[in-house]
Amino acid sequence: MTGMLVKLLEPLNVPDSLIEKLAEPIKQKGHEFVYYNEKTTDTKELAKRSENADVVMIANNPYPTEVINQNDNLKLINVAFTGLDHVGIADAKNQDILVCNAAGYANQAVAELAIGLVMDLYRRVTQGNSDIRAADYPGAFQGKEIKGKTVGIIGTGKIGIETARLFKAFGAKLVASNQASINPEAVELGMEYMDLDEVLAQSDIVTLHVPLMPNTKGLISKEKLSLMKETAVLINCARGPIVDNDALADALNSGKIAGAGIDVFDMEPPIPGDYKLLHAKNAILTPHVGFLTDEAMEARAKIAFDNTVAFLEGEPQNVMKR
Repeated sequence: MTGMLVKLLEPLNVPDSLIEKLAEPIKQKGHEFVYYNEKTTDTKELAKRSENADVVMIANNPYPTEVINQNDNLKLINVAFTGLDHVGIADAKNQDILVCNAAGYANQAVAELAIGLVMDLYRRVTQGNSDIRAADYPGAFQGKEIKGKTVGIIGTGKIGIETARLFKAFGAKLVASNQASINPEAVELGMEYMDLDEVLAQSDIVTLHVPLMPNTKGLISKEKLSLMKETAVLINCARGPIVDNDALADALNSGKIAGAGIDVFDMEPPIPGDYKLLHAKNAILTPHVGFLTDEAMEARAKIAFDNTVAFLEGEPQNVMKR
């Protein structure tokens, strides 16, 4: 393929110098590369930026159907992100536009945040930071250790496995839901597969690592939350709608579970002030930053540009299955 127009529509949280370096192979092959280093979520601006592009590169900002439909040249939507639920996938497929992603760049980052959220819930780091600064210091508190706890891994793909490795290093027992196929790597780690209900009932820590799909939306419902131990904590660094978050807030406030560490919500931040989880007891909330580390951003940029180069060479990779 020659003479194509490639447009990166938003920053990738890496220095511009790295973007220029990664774009060199595109230019050397005779293609044009355009980079917009300011983010936008405005549909009209996205459409304008996308004009005449054969390849658009985006990250985790929405790329809706109305933008896709305004560009007849579009051949590839290259998503520098793992999830694709922010892209107008159906219309892309109908127009034979390929969509690829950058899965794998944030495995370690997400796994480490899952551990960090548990550490905060168990040792109350955030609370301790506030308490020690308070004029009326309330005194020390007693925490828990991960060692010896049963950790339920819901989703044993690459991120789930990486998370399991870290928990195993702490001395935890590993169990997993057998919703999908059994991963040999999980078995090698000593993980025991069982029904989801059993995982929820047995686990001290439940951590979610499944994609958002029709069969996973609302997976952790009010009913499923009721199966968990009152001493258990729930971690969600996957996708917000996998959990009934109103039911989760109720379970936290009523003491039906002991705590939650949540990085993802039913919407992207900023979160509305009346969102129930914001006011729930024993909830540690982070603003969808599981993927956001220096190391992960560099890895993501490299994967995204490799995807573009592979497409321009006629050998597209990391393409979403039709």
